[in-house]
Amino acid sequence: MEKSVKIKINSISLEGDLFLPKDCKGIVIFAHGSGSSRKSPRNVFVAEVLQKAGLGTLLFDLLTEKEDEIYENRFDIDLLVQRLELATKWLKDLPETKNCKIGYFGASTGAAAALWAAAECGQEIAAVVSRGGRPDLALEFLPKVKAPTLLIVGGNDFEVIKLNEKAYEKVRAEKKLEIVSGATHLFEEPGTLEKVADLAKNWFIKYLLK
Repeated sequence: MEKSVKIKINSISLEGDLFLPKDCKGIVIFAHGSGSSRKSPRNVFVAEVLQKAGLGTLLFDLLTEKEDEIYENRFDIDLLVQRLELATKWLKDLPETKNCKIGYFGASTGAAAALWAAAECGQEIAAVVSRGGRPDLALEFLPKVKAPTLLIVGGNDFEVIKLNEKAYEKVRAEKKLEIVSGATHLFEEPGTLEKVADLAKNWFIKYLLK
C-alpha cells in the first residue's frame, strides 16, 4: 500500500509518502538533508530498494515550504529532531504500524537529526543508517544511541570521512563504518548509490525483519 499522508504537528502539516507492504514488520523513516525534501531522488531510490526487500518506508518533509525558505532552518538540528520524533510518534499511533520495528535513514544534516532522535527515543528505534551524513553535528548525543548504527561515506568525500570517523568513536551501540570506493558526497558515480542502497537494505533486514 502506498499513499500520500499529512503529518499534523501542532499548527502545521508536513507532507509525506508512506509505503506499507503486506504484513509490515519493519518501517524506515527517512530524514533528508538540507535543501532537500521527501522527493530527493537519492532517498527515493534507496526507499524503492528497501520496499522490494519487504520493508515499509516513510519519506516526509521535515520543514514546510515556507519554513524551508529560511536558510537557517535547514541547519536547525534541534528543530529537525523535534519533527522526526513527532513523525515517529505519528507513525507509532497508526493502527497498521503500531507493532512495526522502526529504523531511521538519514542523509547529510538529516543523519545528525536521525542519530540525535535515536538517542532520545532509546529502544524505540531498532536501527540507524547514515548516508554521506554529518553525525558530528550530534556528537554529544552519540554515546546515548542504543540502535545499531551504520555510517556510509564516499571514499572520495575526504572531509566527511574524517567527521564520520570522529563520530564513530563516540557511538557505543553496535556500529559499522562503510566507505564506498570512488564515491563523492552525493554518490553520483556509477554504481555507488546502488552500493549504498544494498548496504542499507542488509542492515535494516538484519535489525527490522529478523
